[in-house]
Amino acid sequence: MTAEQDRKFFDIFMIVLGILVAVAIGLYGLAQAVQARTQDAYIKEDQAVQAMVEERIQPIGQVAIAGEDNSGLRTPGAGSGVAAEAPAPAQMAADMSGEEVYNTACAACHTAGIAGAPKFGDAAAWSSRIGQGMDTLTTHAISGYQGSAGYMPPKGGRTDLSDDAVRAAVEYLVAQSK
Repeated sequence: MTAEQDRKFFDIFMIVLGILVAVAIGLYGLAQAVQARTQDAYIKEDQAVQAMVEERIQPIGQVAIAGEDNSGLRTPGAGSGVAAEAPAPAQMAADMSGEEVYNTACAACHTAGIAGAPKFGDAAAWSSRIGQGMDTLTTHAISGYQGSAGYMPPKGGRTDLSDDAVRAAVEYLVAQSK
C-alpha cells in the first residue's frame, strides 16, 4: 500500500466514524424528546407513581426525645401514621442474652477481625486475652480499649447496652473461644 492509499482509507474511515457519531447523537436526542413527552408526563400526573416516590423518600427514622410528646412520630414502613409502641432501646438491650448481644453489637468486628478484633472462636487469638482475666476483658469491653493489636470501642459502639449485657456477651465470646 502506498501513502496515498493509506490517506484515502483514513479519510473514508473518519467520514464513516463521523456519520456514526452523528447518528448516535441524533438517536439520543430523539429518545430524550420522546421520553419528555411520555415518561415525564406519566410520572408527574400518575398519583400511584407519586405515592410510591413519596414512600421511597421518607426518612428511615425519627428522633424521639425523652420528656417530650412523641405521639406524632411513626415507625418506618407504618403507613397508618399511628405511632407503634416500641420498647425503648435500653429495655431491649437489657432483655438480650449474651449471644444476642454478640450478634447485634460484637459480630460486626469479631466475625471478620476488623480493627484487630480477635475472631470469634479463634482460641489462639483469645488465649492471651483470656489469660488477663474476665474482669479485665469486661472492663475493656465496657470502657473501650486501645491496644497494640487494635481498638475496642466502648460497649462495641452500642452505648445503649447495659454493663450486664456487655458482660454476658464477653462471657459468651470467651466460652466459644476456649
